Amino acid sequence: MKNKLFLIVLVTLYSQLSFAQEPVVFLINAHHIKAKKDAYQKKDAAAKNQVELILSKADALLNTKPKSVMDKSSTPPSGSKHDYMSQAPYFWPDPSKADGIPYIRKDGERNPDIRKITDAAYLHDMTSKCKYLSLAYYFTGRESYAAKASELLNIWFLAAETKMNPNLNYAQAIPGLNDGRGIGIIESRSLAELADWIGLLSGSKALSKDKTEEIKNWYKQYLSWMLNSKNGKDEHHSKNNHGTIYDAQITSFALFTDQKALAETTLTESLKRIAVQITPEGQQPLELARTKAYSYSTMNLNEGWFNLALLGEHAGVDIWNYQTADGKSIRKALDWLIPYGLAEKEKTFKQIIPYNSSELYRLLIIAGTEYKNAAYLKQAASIQKDQETRLTDLLYN
Repeated sequence: MKNKLFLIVLVTLYSQLSFAQEPVVFLINAHHIKAKKDAYQKKDAAAKNQVELILSKADALLNTKPKSVMDKSSTPPSGSKHDYMSQAPYFWPDPSKADGIPYIRKDGERNPDIRKITDAAYLHDMTSKCKYLSLAYYFTGRESYAAKASELLNIWFLAAETKMNPNLNYAQAIPGLNDGRGIGIIESRSLAELADWIGLLSGSKALSKDKTEEIKNWYKQYLSWMLNSKNGKDEHHSKNNHGTIYDAQITSFALFTDQKALAETTLTESLKRIAVQITPEGQQPLELARTKAYSYSTMNLNEGWFNLALLGEHAGVDIWNYQTADGKSIRKALDWLIPYGLAEKEKTFKQIIPYNSSELYRLLIIAGTEYKNAAYLKQAASIQKDQETRLTDLLYN
């Protein structure tokens, strides 16, 4: 009886210790998120308010029905709905042709017909739901959140009837021209942050180590496809934000699947892009040439360079402070963008949609921490709060 009681106590203590450890995450700071959790458990008012936003979102998701690539009405050229497919967003029927084919490009103008193929929306939806469910589990330890997240992950990656094949052969197809393009790989970028949400579920009953390894194996297969397929190689050679975000995905997936050497190599090679993408003054000409110049400049920093820099901290590559001989750097790019993003300077490049200054918030918060510069934090404080900025505060501030 004493031995049994001792075993129960030992298991309980081990569980508590495991739950108290810092999570294995790459884009969010493990020490920071652990400190937020400690503050929440001590009923800190600010932490409580931030976490309650997460819990309200997660509670609304507990009865949600999982979606999969099998739910689309269209079938890819392969004949298998397990293959992801989507249509190029900025291509429209040619009005000079009776059948509209081949489609023609209208940069920045999204064709609403792309919504008829649901894979892109459902992939984004799945990663977004896992974000709130995983964070809710991490802060509370309630298994109901982990169970729902695990269900969503199982349907998308593992279940034989519904899983997505690990490729994007048919992403961003252009009717009349091709069945898919390397450019479509940008649509899987949310899988980088999903790796962190999976990390937050570690220790839950719902997502076992074996199931986590199965998901990692899917990521390994997808990573191999990105590195070796024609579409993957095409995207690798992209000079603008597509190339940056491709590198960020490769690095994230490599770290998630315990391939640190590949992550380090990718990060080191990515530094060459700075000389191509950024001027000594901090402009990003390849993004400024677009019809949403400031939005694309922000995205290239946010989902490209800042993510690469955060990932670099796990592979010993310092992107934060890297600078070319003629002064090009990601910090210069941020400093150039800020006055336009905060409407302190008049925008002189094309921006066909309104620019929301909250797009800058994550960049400013992270920059304030990484560069130990209070001016960035002060600029962030000038931006009106919304749900996304409050989530950023929970994860980074």
